[in-house]
Amino acid sequence: MTRTRRAGSRVLVLNSGSSSVKYQLLDMNGTVHGTARLATGLVERIGERSARLVHTPAHGERREREADLPDHRAALTAAAEELAADGLGLDAPELAAVGHRVVHGGRWFTEPTVVDEGVLAEIERLVPLAPLHNPANIAGIRTAMALNGDVPQVAVFDTAFHTTIPEHAARYALDAKTAEEHRIRKYGFHGTSHAYVARRTAALLGREPSAVNVIVLHLGNGASASAVAGGRCVETSMGLTPLEGLVMGTRSGDIDPAVVFHLSRVAGLAMEDIDVLLNQRSGLMGLCGDNDMREVLRRRAEGDEEARLAFDVYIHRLKKYIGAYCAVLGRVDAVAFTAGVGENAAPVRSAAVAGLEGLGIEVDEPANTARESGPRLISPEYARVAVAVVPTDEELEIATQVFALVGS
Repeated sequence: MTRTRRAGSRVLVLNSGSSSVKYQLLDMNGTVHGTARLATGLVERIGERSARLVHTPAHGERREREADLPDHRAALTAAAEELAADGLGLDAPELAAVGHRVVHGGRWFTEPTVVDEGVLAEIERLVPLAPLHNPANIAGIRTAMALNGDVPQVAVFDTAFHTTIPEHAARYALDAKTAEEHRIRKYGFHGTSHAYVARRTAALLGREPSAVNVIVLHLGNGASASAVAGGRCVETSMGLTPLEGLVMGTRSGDIDPAVVFHLSRVAGLAMEDIDVLLNQRSGLMGLCGDNDMREVLRRRAEGDEEARLAFDVYIHRLKKYIGAYCAVLGRVDAVAFTAGVGENAAPVRSAAVAGLEGLGIEVDEPANTARESGPRLISPEYARVAVAVVPTDEELEIATQVFALVGS
């Protein structure tokens, strides 16, 4: 699409959820990796009796307050006031664009897109595929447009990085007419994280992304894996929705579809109840009552059998995906762990690759358990496949993509 060039080097990144808004203001001509964070913030409990706003400027004291913020417009207006108080207002000429995380872009949005009414209509048309996320994303976009209509609003889609998956990997073996009519296929999510980590892993190896095959493991409360060949995603674990794939904090991941019919017929559960069960009461939470991996590891170390089993189920599924993606890629140069669990839980990394030495994948335990931050290798020097820990930065990835589109 035609690039819209605009003076200024700042990008405001907005992540609008159903009851929260996270934001970061970045200067793309800054000093750290070519960027500098000027401010970060969070507005939560939007629509409740007392919403909470936390604002942290790069140079100044963290500010926190409670206020009556009934909707996203009020929340973003409050955030804009905090930014303005630091001389970083939305009307500043340095602001090149506002970048919005949009969860679902379907098959049509394959790159960052300047938003107009036509684009908004397409995002709304995708609401049935992401009913909990796209409406909130739309609310954030419309509010930002109302606050300053002169600044380009750019949508960056979680699904975009996965649109390169070949058709034979994206299709489910369903009746083709039914699948087409209802847009049932694999879309994948966490795309900005997978894109960022794959590229940073290649840099860590001193190679171009086009020359590196990487298995990216984004392990947070939500978790997904991807197979990235030469910078292009060729397979991912999440599907039509974020429910498919790995065991997660509260989501089941892969499950026999007939479980749904069984629960309906035998347990008498309504579809809404089954939806809640699989998305909110399953995964680690369902197995042991805790969705925080730190608690699972603590309990496991103390001999708790439920926590041990939950950990083993989690690792078994993760290891299956690593092996499967080795087969999909044919040649693997690196396995990269990222997100909250992937970056911080050394026992998860160690267990996930244990027994995979025949595939050239193993970790060096002193490197794996060392208390370090930043991108780093944790595999032995002799290993055929590098194992890396690469902290993700989805906001930076969104800002980078937005600035490439509209920046001066």
